[in-house]
Amino acid sequence: MSEIRIGAHVEQDDPLAEAAARQAPLVQFFLGDPQGYKGPEVRYPGGAEQLRADAEAAGVDLYVHAPYIVNVATTNNRIRIPSRKLLQQHVDAAAEIGAKGLIVHGGHVNKADDPEKGFDNWRKAIEATDLKLPLLIENTAGGDNAMTRYLDRIGRVWDAISAAEGFEQVGFCLDTCHAHAGGNDLSTVVEQVRAITGRIDLVHANDSRDDFDSGADRHASFGAGRIDPDLLAAVVRDAAAPVVCETPGPAESHVADFEWLRARL
Repeated sequence: MSEIRIGAHVEQDDPLAEAAARQAPLVQFFLGDPQGYKGPEVRYPGGAEQLRADAEAAGVDLYVHAPYIVNVATTNNRIRIPSRKLLQQHVDAAAEIGAKGLIVHGGHVNKADDPEKGFDNWRKAIEATDLKLPLLIENTAGGDNAMTRYLDRIGRVWDAISAAEGFEQVGFCLDTCHAHAGGNDLSTVVEQVRAITGRIDLVHANDSRDDFDSGADRHASFGAGRIDPDLLAAVVRDAAAPVVCETPGPAESHVADFEWLRARL
């Protein structure tokens, strides 16, 4: 399975230099502050147009991760409305640089809320967003009120958004650490996610520092965590999608993770 393209999450100032340092055909990065509502910024010299041109010339695929604070599912309007605005801003910015997709977490509702409100808020968010590129919804690790921790919740999100205008631009990002920590069986998760969504567009390949069903989102380098190596590799192999390693460390650590993974595919 050497044809699977493997890259890493990198610093945003010069993602193409980061890709070159890893000899990676793809990279993922933030555009701006991952914890703030300020809005996206392109730090690459020459701006969005230059980054797009240089990435195309280098043959490097770009993926953008939306800020962690985006939560379009919540019933709290002081979070949901700014989240929708921020999501649209990042869709626009990611499209400007020619990104292959924008990854966003599934979000959550408050403890006392009916989860159905969160599913419907996802539908409204898809209809309200001008999706100029694929929006890849990612499974998350923790929280009983999360929209995409459990497979049945992912199914309800897909049921809700499948009727929304723009749904054809929605895909799925499967995170191995999140699936493990979220209590999903990695031996069947690819098949189950595909049965729900019909697709897996990207894999976040990460080992987990914590045990199965811990609810803890703490990534580890391959072989240094709690996920069975054969299971982790099988998810990547079976998903047959581009891979972003969000494992810790500098370029040489990522290169070692790439080699570890390729040896098992």
